[in-house]
Amino acid sequence: MDDFQKYIKENKALFDVHKADKSKLWANIEAGLNPQESKTKTIKLWSNPIFKVAATIVIALGVFSLINIIIVGGVKQNSQNNLALQELNDINSHYKGLVAYHVKLVNKNSQLSSQEKKEFLSFMDELDLEYELLKVELQKNLDSERILEAIVINYKKRIELIENLLSHINNSKKMDNDDMYTL
Repeated sequence: MDDFQKYIKENKALFDVHKADKSKLWANIEAGLNPQESKTKTIKLWSNPIFKVAATIVIALGVFSLINIIIVGGVKQNSQNNLALQELNDINSHYKGLVAYHVKLVNKNSQLSSQEKKEFLSFMDELDLEYELLKVELQKNLDSERILEAIVINYKKRIELIENLLSHINNSKKMDNDDMYTL
């Protein structure tokens, strides 16, 4: 350590005697400032009645716009759900009739054994379960267009399977009938 540091440590108490007077310091700073700046007049906008009216109108418009967005957003979502449900009802009414008609044809067909009918109807039941799952997903509104397409594809699969089975049965019938009429 050098002599200066030793001196400071030994006489530390003497340095604490003098404390700065904050009020004198601030008075000196204010005196050094430009006197014109301290005399400038501040205008309070909130005290002006025109500004108060304008601010009230802006706030009211903002609140009404926010409420309108919330209400219209809910209405649009409800209308999309209603549209999807209407489409689902149309799809159901069209395809259920077709499927029921073809299932009756399969049940009435005498060329199929009861085991074949059971297997076929169990596969149709699996497609019905898949349809119910799609219907639940549609209610969750995940992606209504894709789900409606999947429902239509499900119905088309059912009809295609029934038509393939019936055409196979009819083809075998024709072959049997052709054999009988051969002269």
